Formats: sequence, C-alpha cells, structure tokens
Amino acid sequence: MNATGRAGKLRVERRLLTAQHGAELLDRKQRILADELERLHLKAARTEQVWLTAARDAESWLARTAALDGRELIAAAAPLTPAEVHVESWGAMGVTYPEDAQCEAPVAAPAGASSALTYAATAARAALAAAVRQAAAERAVLLVAAELNATRTRLRSVQKRWIPRLESELDTIRRQLLEQELQENLRLRWAADAVAGSGAAARASSQSRKAVSR
Repeated sequence: MNATGRAGKLRVERRLLTAQHGAELLDRKQRILADELERLHLKAARTEQVWLTAARDAESWLARTAALDGRELIAAAAPLTPAEVHVESWGAMGVTYPEDAQCEAPVAAPAGASSALTYAATAARAALAAAVRQAAAERAVLLVAAELNATRTRLRSVQKRWIPRLESELDTIRRQLLEQELQENLRLRWAADAVAGSGAAARASSQSRKAVSR
C-alpha cells in the first residue's frame, strides 16, 4: 500500500535518496571489481603459461627417467609425506580471494638412480608449485567474477525497478497533494464568496428597510 499525504511524501523521498545512494555505491563497487577482475585475468594468463612450461619440462624429464631408471625407481623416489600448500588471501569490496599460493613439496633422495631422476624430481616440484599458483589465480578470477555479476544484478534491480517504482510513487503523492491543495483553495474561495454574498444581501436588506421607513 502506497504512503499518502505529506508524511508519506517525506518517507518516499527518503527512500528514494537511499536507493539513489545505494545505486551510486553499487556502481562504484562494480567498477572497482571490474578493474580487479581484469588484473586477475592477466595474472591468471601469466601463471598458466608458467605452469604449462613447467608441466612440459616435468613430462620430458619423467620420460627420460623412465627410459634410464625404470618406473620402479621412480615410484621408490616418491616422498612419503604430502606437499603443503599455503594460500595468501586478499580482499576487495567485500569479496575475499587467493592472491597467491606457495607449495612446499618434500624432497626425496633415492639411491642407485641416474641424475635424470634428480632433474625429474626437481622439475616435478616446480610444476606442482606452478600448478598451485595457477589454481589460486583461477579461483580468484572465479570468485571476483561471481561477485561482479551479483553486484551488476543488484545494480540493475535498483536502477530499473526500485528507483523507478519510488519515483512513480512520489509523483502520485505529489499529484494527490496538488489536487488536495487546489480543492482546499476552491473551498476557501467559495467560503469567501459566500461570506461576501451574505454581507451584500444584509446591506441590501438594511437599505430597503430604511427606504420603507421613510
């Protein structure tokens, strides 16, 4: 139910100002997020190239090691403890996302293998570290893109639905107030005319009585 009267007009005006201010904040947020998303896309593209290069290098050394040492020694060279990943988080406009990630892979030193296995292990650790950084970069892009889409949806809702509805409601109240003011002015004019007419009739009646008495 729409508010009416002067009090209703004030309430709608305050709500409209709130909606307009909210739209300004959402527009600022979506511009900041758009700039940040562009930066993250560029970063993800760089980390992807590093990862692809490291993965090809690791694959190449693994093939050499398999030919020289066999898969049994490769399996024996696998570390017994898992790698550890440390994620550095960052935030912008209410959304938190990975800014970087570091991987600490354990080092194994198997005996009785060629130097190719050592190079393969080093290449594998480098590829793993690059993959972790790439995964963090892709996750950051995903989170910021989702927040940007949600912000743009909210902004469109405020601009296309909330603000126009409040503006329409405010225009209706203003027209109602104007009509009430016009009606009140008419009533005052009619009352003034009625009083003036009564006064004129009274004066005419008085003059008539005086004329008769003479």
